[in-house]
Amino acid sequence: MVSLKAPWRVGVDVGGTFTDMVIADADGRLHVFKVPSVPEDPARGVMNAVGKAAQDLGVDQRIFLENCAFFAHGSTVATNTLLERKGAKVGLVTTEGFRDSLEIRRGIRANPWDHRTPYPEVLVPRYLRRPVAGRLDTHGRELAPVDLDQAREIGARFRAEGVEAVAICLLNAFANPEHERLVADAVAGSWGGDWIALSSAIVPIIGEYERTSTTVVNAYVAPRVVGYLQALERELIDGGLPHRLFMLQSNGGAVSVRQIAERPVNLILSGPAAGVGSMRHFARAAGHDNLISMEIGGTSCDVMLMAEGRIAITDELSVADYDLMIPSVDIHTVGAGGGTIAGVDAAGMLFAGPRGAGARPGPACYGFGGTEPTVTDANLVLGRLKPGAYAGGSVTLDRELASEAVRSRVADPLGLSETEAAAGILRLVEQNLLQAVERISIQRGQNPARFMLVACGGAGPMHGAAVARRLGCRAVYVPRQAGAFCALGMLHSDVRQDFMDVHFQDLDTLADAPVEDRFAALERDASEMLTREGFDPADTATEREVDLRYDGQQWDLRIPIAAGAGAGDIRGAFEREYDRRFGHTVPGGRILITALRVVGKGLMPPLDEAAMPAATDGVRAIDHREAYVDDRHGAMRCAVYHGADLRPGHTLQGPLLIEEATTTIFAGPRDRVEVDPAGNYLIHLDREGDA
Repeated sequence: MVSLKAPWRVGVDVGGTFTDMVIADADGRLHVFKVPSVPEDPARGVMNAVGKAAQDLGVDQRIFLENCAFFAHGSTVATNTLLERKGAKVGLVTTEGFRDSLEIRRGIRANPWDHRTPYPEVLVPRYLRRPVAGRLDTHGRELAPVDLDQAREIGARFRAEGVEAVAICLLNAFANPEHERLVADAVAGSWGGDWIALSSAIVPIIGEYERTSTTVVNAYVAPRVVGYLQALERELIDGGLPHRLFMLQSNGGAVSVRQIAERPVNLILSGPAAGVGSMRHFARAAGHDNLISMEIGGTSCDVMLMAEGRIAITDELSVADYDLMIPSVDIHTVGAGGGTIAGVDAAGMLFAGPRGAGARPGPACYGFGGTEPTVTDANLVLGRLKPGAYAGGSVTLDRELASEAVRSRVADPLGLSETEAAAGILRLVEQNLLQAVERISIQRGQNPARFMLVACGGAGPMHGAAVARRLGCRAVYVPRQAGAFCALGMLHSDVRQDFMDVHFQDLDTLADAPVEDRFAALERDASEMLTREGFDPADTATEREVDLRYDGQQWDLRIPIAAGAGAGDIRGAFEREYDRRFGHTVPGGRILITALRVVGKGLMPPLDEAAMPAATDGVRAIDHREAYVDDRHGAMRCAVYHGADLRPGHTLQGPLLIEEATTTIFAGPRDRVEVDPAGNYLIHLDREGDA
């Protein structure tokens, strides 16, 4: 039985297969708990993790919650509501003449050669998209008053149609929200519902389609997401939690349920974005601020890049081809996880993903009724995983079931041996992983060979060395708690909120306009928000950013600036970033400011992990087994180590496997594995050993 010193922090991440909980006590000791997710009721997964932690600690569940100083949660509930089309029935109010802009979109396709694939079904059918008369110009000046009688008629129609949430997006509302507020009051009076989203409050940006799409998604997910979070918060508080529940947002920062209830669309990347906290933590531990994280869970792989200590934030997000403009960590996700399903298509070609087996039935080897082979099954067939208890005993791996799935669905149809079929699955998946990392690095103007790859998630350390070798990286960093990467990140996440003001101005006239006054107003908004969240001014910070573009261009670059920065400093920062991203600049070109931004942060006290005692002697392998290495070496006799036996100072030579509580680490021939002072694993790669 484990013991912890109160108070402790708790982070819970609900994934597609497992719900992870990480606890850090007052002495910095970490403990990880895993339970199967409950897709039909994610809150059950959270409460099951709470119950397991309390049981393993040997304390009453109420006492466990009463001693939580901070409880953070990351969930895919908003994303899944959108992906599964299980959101609310939404009515949309638009400016007269713009009823169909949501469905017309931008006319830009990701694949310009694909003219036939339809866009997803619009979230608001045309009969629920209702126009209202009235018009503002681009500066927010009224050209025609809004017709409030028409707005009341729209509200009555929405009530008759059973509309559950309303989105209001009027032309040029980013410059003046007054018309939207008047329409909201009129609609509310005749409609009688609770959920009204105003584009001027959710996303006050130029770009009517993006603003409308984001506001509609916010209305679509709000009744489901906010209801879930409020019910979970009540259950936790009734159970003894002495403070509010905090949620991780798409921007990588935490926020209270009370705050996120106004903009639940900001939870779309809630779980994966928590990796920001882990990346910053491991950058300090590894002494390296150029990192690429490859977090592979049960259903997907999330890739994130930290360059010189900064993780990029983007406003352009597409989920299932629905366009959103919300501050989000720049994450690229592919369908490649431990539960990724492989098979042979109608053309006789091997495929792997994007479909996954989920928590139930899961991989064939789980014994829950799954018959299709997955990446986990392939690793078990190849000897990289061992049969028996897995993920803290929550499931049991059955090699016979894995072998049957690989043989019947891949090996026999392709005329291959089981080993060849399983190796082919891994080779294809690792190629997908390689391309995912290249997407977030090379396509952003970064050379991945300059970075250290952080292999995390339950399945990441199994494939990290192979992917990093092909990228040209020299080393792979594997956190000891790799399988709970995002939950751990929640413990290191600051409270954060982003504020923006649309502002068009020539950069060279910076000194001639009251930009400083507008920044100061945004900083006051940030300070007020942080005060409401319970932070003392001494524990807060604000950061300034500007959106810039060359005159005549459509897209912006977000550039961080110091307070009081002059036009010359800002131009230099923009041109350096532009040159890195696109390989050129426009010397002396006219640069436009398009928006001012302030990031408000409530700084959490640093969480220092307890020091792990250094090794005093060598360590012996607990086993040796035949495991497939790669095409060049085939199967080799690999040493197997128990992670709990390894201490800072230990150095091991591959090929080897390290069995940790939340993951299994694989290193190839001539790779060298060190346990660093923080107790994590550093794999020095033998780059000549690539197959």
